[in-house]
Amino acid sequence: MTRWDHSLRGFADAAAWFVATVGQVGDRWGEPGLGEWDVRALVGHTNRSFLTVESYLGQPAASVDVPSATAYYVATSAIAAGPEVAQRGRDAGAALGDDPAAAVAEIAGRVVAFVGTHDGAEMLTTVAGGMRLADYLPTRTFELVVHGADLCRALGLAPTPPDSAARQALELVAALAVERGRAGDLLLAATGRPGPAFSVL
Repeated sequence: MTRWDHSLRGFADAAAWFVATVGQVGDRWGEPGLGEWDVRALVGHTNRSFLTVESYLGQPAASVDVPSATAYYVATSAIAAGPEVAQRGRDAGAALGDDPAAAVAEIAGRVVAFVGTHDGAEMLTTVAGGMRLADYLPTRTFELVVHGADLCRALGLAPTPPDSAARQALELVAALAVERGRAGDLLLAATGRPGPAFSVL
């Protein structure tokens, strides 16, 4: 099981960074965000990182089906590629209402405080099956970091996630690269060697 203090610190720091970045959107909610999403949909999709933790904790699991964050992404790769993901993002963005930045700040604060009342050993039910909270939470940190960086790019800001969250996201990227047989490609790309674009997801 992932160390709880490590998981919790990365998640809380990623949440604070994402909230601060969303606070800089201003009136640019309708501008391009990522792919077919505008900024509002990108923020709405990313905000689901908070809502799924809250929701899944209300669905206790009886066993561990997914033993790690890496296994979670392997198990959900087909789901993540589905067309319904884009629509969920748009719906989630619309659900943020007239003041999306305030809504994100409220939700993030509520969920981070709620998660902080747990010890990480809790069993929850994800779309991939039962997981321990301490193992699921880094997947949410990863989403906040990656999509927070997407948001920074959309807004013309430098993507500078907090060190604690960035380390967790990079650890997961490395583990996924090894799992998918792309470790060499990742090492070459990260050290400036030319090569094809690829994703570990």
